[in-house]
Amino acid sequence: MAEITFREALRQAMDEEMARDESVLLMGEEVAEYNGAYKVSQGLWEKYGDRRVVDTPITEEGFTGIGIGAAMAGLRPIVEWMTFNFSIQALDQVLNSAAKMLYMSGGQFNIPMVFRGPNGPAEWLGAQHSQALQSYFAHIPGLKVVVPSTVYDAKGLLKSSIRDNNPVIFMEGELMYGWKGEVPEEEYVIPLGVADIKNEGTDVTLVVHGKPYRIAMEAVKVLEDQGISAEVVDLRTIRPLDEDAIYESVRKTNRCVVIDESWPFASVGSHIAWLVSKNCFDDLDAEVELISSEDVPMPYNHTLELHAQPSVEKIVDAVKRVMYLD
Repeated sequence: MAEITFREALRQAMDEEMARDESVLLMGEEVAEYNGAYKVSQGLWEKYGDRRVVDTPITEEGFTGIGIGAAMAGLRPIVEWMTFNFSIQALDQVLNSAAKMLYMSGGQFNIPMVFRGPNGPAEWLGAQHSQALQSYFAHIPGLKVVVPSTVYDAKGLLKSSIRDNNPVIFMEGELMYGWKGEVPEEEYVIPLGVADIKNEGTDVTLVVHGKPYRIAMEAVKVLEDQGISAEVVDLRTIRPLDEDAIYESVRKTNRCVVIDESWPFASVGSHIAWLVSKNCFDDLDAEVELISSEDVPMPYNHTLELHAQPSVEKIVDAVKRVMYLD
């Protein structure tokens, strides 16, 4: 096992897949000569050259469309958006072309490509650059949506995403690039649509995906000190969603807290809370709690910014409510 950063895990995944398959290419803003806005693609341009690591203009709709066309022609593009906040400019291409082409062509055109980049709030970026947008993409039939929470998962899931014959939205937490974790020396992949139990527990189920995983694990330690055993279900992919893993955990613990850094209205978290309420109704000893970001534009002030997002304290308080300890 080797300890590497989150950005290094992503780079290794792309490097290994580009070496394995000549149809894989990377395109996006500053991915080549500048080595990527977050240095995820560092060294790939020098290794693979201009034809496979392509710097694009700041025209998200344009180069996203070119990537979709390349996928239709038999290539496997990785389209990097500098941030998912900019993916909004390309939403028409993703929603009306990438997601629907296989269906509308009667199965003639697969779209084997990955859209990736940083998602969610970071720090001091203001309302327009601090959005967690997974609910937008998870809403669209025809897309797979992957949200890794650890270094190990990031590498294995990205390799599987690149090999998938469908368009995959791969969302990386902007503050996660420096996180460290261990990965095996040998090659591995993680199948899409399979959740992972990151911590086993008996009293309450915490359902999480992406960057809030870290605060969920911190909350587990706080709860342990108070005699509460929390199980953490890390979704890893939210489309396809591993519903069975969620229900199995909830039927064991009889309580559920869902954690999502998106806004609460029509979010991934609210949908999962509904699924659990509907399909585990007879097993629940308390109503399902949802911890999300506040339903407001993200403040720029750092104290307000932190207050608007999920936190360890909010998770612990929600667990106490479902345990009837509050």
